[in-house]
Amino acid sequence: MATSVLNVEPRVRIGKGGSRKVRNDGLVPAVVYGKGLDALNVRVSPKDLDQAIATEAGWNTLITLRGDGPFDGKVVILKDMQIHPIRRDVLHADFHAIDLSANVTVMVPVHTVGKSEGEKMGGSLQVIRHELEVVCLPTEIPASIDIDVTALQVGDVVHVEDVTLPDGVVIPHEVNFTVLTVTGRKAEESEEEEAEESEASEDSEE
Repeated sequence: MATSVLNVEPRVRIGKGGSRKVRNDGLVPAVVYGKGLDALNVRVSPKDLDQAIATEAGWNTLITLRGDGPFDGKVVILKDMQIHPIRRDVLHADFHAIDLSANVTVMVPVHTVGKSEGEKMGGSLQVIRHELEVVCLPTEIPASIDIDVTALQVGDVVHVEDVTLPDGVVIPHEVNFTVLTVTGRKAEESEEEEAEESEASEDSEE
């Protein structure tokens, strides 16, 4: 569980004009919201924001807000962050206040462990889902979903139901979708053979 503390200030002026004024002051306009909480307009130092999420958990870091306002002491997760397409500076941030005793739904990055046997034979590891949606208590959010790929051969597929999860962590899903696979010459040759057999079967029927 990664935690940090972030100092924020109340923001009186809202709307486009208010946000522009905050940015001109070198700060980031932001909003804090959550169940049973009126939206709170705040502003924060971009440097402090970067430091707050500079943990192994990234956006899923549990951030305790500090400052003169009703947000003081609230534990939040960075829910959204708008970035300028050219300058790459932060334009706006959304913080979701959470209840540490209630489950949350967050996106967690997929991390592969090791090098697969298929890659050693010339194949390629393809990660289909770089992030997975998980449900768990805020204090149980994993920094990543680790998948050991060392034993995978060319043509092997890891589906979501094959993924080993930490205790208390669930991946909601209705379809057993593919998370990653190893592709390569063997798989390609097999597909070509199947295509040739299909064509031969169609020719014989004619």
